[in-house]
Amino acid sequence: MRGARPGDVPEIARIQVETWRTAYKRFLPASVLDALSVEDAAAAWGAAVAAAEPGHHVLVATEGPTTVGFAAVGPSAEEDAEPGEAAVAALLVEPRWGRRGHGSRLLAAAVDHLRADGVTRLVAWVPDADRATGAFYESANWERDGAVRTLEADGGSVREVRWHVTLEQ
Repeated sequence: MRGARPGDVPEIARIQVETWRTAYKRFLPASVLDALSVEDAAAAWGAAVAAAEPGHHVLVATEGPTTVGFAAVGPSAEEDAEPGEAAVAALLVEPRWGRRGHGSRLLAAAVDHLRADGVTRLVAWVPDADRATGAFYESANWERDGAVRTLEADGGSVREVRWHVTLEQ
């Protein structure tokens, strides 16, 4: 695990688009997934990596020379955010590199950075029907906190539940 660098942005964007198209095809309308663009994602991630705002972290997981996943965390923008709360904006491992511990290591590294920043609570929104991601967070001792939201996307909707963990030691 390491902090993302500008040279990582093309792979971060590719991983996001390919992973969403594979993992989220059960949750999002095909039109949304078809409209994803590696170029648009690269522009957004380029800005996030270059900006390096305090409390924001973009991390990459590698296996040998290959970037296999990434995580982005930062202060929560939720209206009901508690003081000291951060959110997982993305935590994705390319499916062909899954089940090798990359996701767990990314999450652990993100937590280490956030604890150093003084964060005491971390949240993540997960599609309710995404049992694999829910099981991942549960295996890391996260719990649902009862919050639910529905996102509308091109004629479809995705019900998401919020997971959380306390970072205080």
